[in-house]
Amino acid sequence: MSPSRRCRPVIGILAAGLLSFVTVACGGRSATPTPIEHAGPAAPAPPAAIQPVAPPAPVADGLCRYLPAAAVQAANGERVVAVRISDTGPTQPQPACFFLAANGTVQLRTWIVVATPQVARATVDAAAPMASSDLAALPGGWSGGSQPTTDGAVFAVSRQGTAVVITTNQRQTIGARRIAEQVIAALGL
Repeated sequence: MSPSRRCRPVIGILAAGLLSFVTVACGGRSATPTPIEHAGPAAPAPPAAIQPVAPPAPVADGLCRYLPAAAVQAANGERVVAVRISDTGPTQPQPACFFLAANGTVQLRTWIVVATPQVARATVDAAAPMASSDLAALPGGWSGGSQPTTDGAVFAVSRQGTAVVITTNQRQTIGARRIAEQVIAALGL
């Protein structure tokens, strides 16, 4: 076979290895390129949506170890007749406190979440959605939202991996804000 009749493979790579083709050059003529698809590295899966911590439920009668009932009465304007507390857990090192009004309903709830910054933020956003709430901020870098709700109002803020969520049966958020400030100070958050 003469040198001009030898077949030489020519490999081309296009688009950073995503598509390649092989041609064979024989005697000055080349065949039509044949595309070959490569699997390549798999695209990363989209990140799972960050889930907020589920709201707590009262499980026992007890005292709120970081907020006295008198402070709730002063901020909320109603007499506290009983206090119930929730269980604690990995994301809730402090019990949530449920302060009851004379009619037996919850007049104010305190709730502290300790998790990743993303989970703390998601918990605040679930309680006081960014899309519908007013911006809430406290000294020290606490930020979140506050708004009236169907049952009263909510004031929820987070900083780093900690969230503080206060709900009240009052339509104004100022009492919930004052309670959030007291809870943060009492716990040294």
